[in-house]
Amino acid sequence: MALDDFLLNLLEDPVDHGTMIYLADENVLYNPRLRVAYEVRGNIPVLLPDESRAVTADEHRAFTENPLRRTTGTA
Repeated sequence: MALDDFLLNLLEDPVDHGTMIYLADENVLYNPRLRVAYEVRGNIPVLLPDESRAVTADEHRAFTENPLRRTTGTA
């Protein structure tokens, strides 16, 4: 199950407070500016900087070019 639209509109990166890319099929929220990914566990976004992971150049390309991506923080 994907994250709710209402929640997606409220979410922002905890470090730079910008928008993120949500990829439901990957269970990840991605900040392309910082190139870090946050896991979504059981429909709960884990937005703790210590829990984020660095993203490779190939993952960055795949995440940003994914046609199913959604942008967060549009509220």
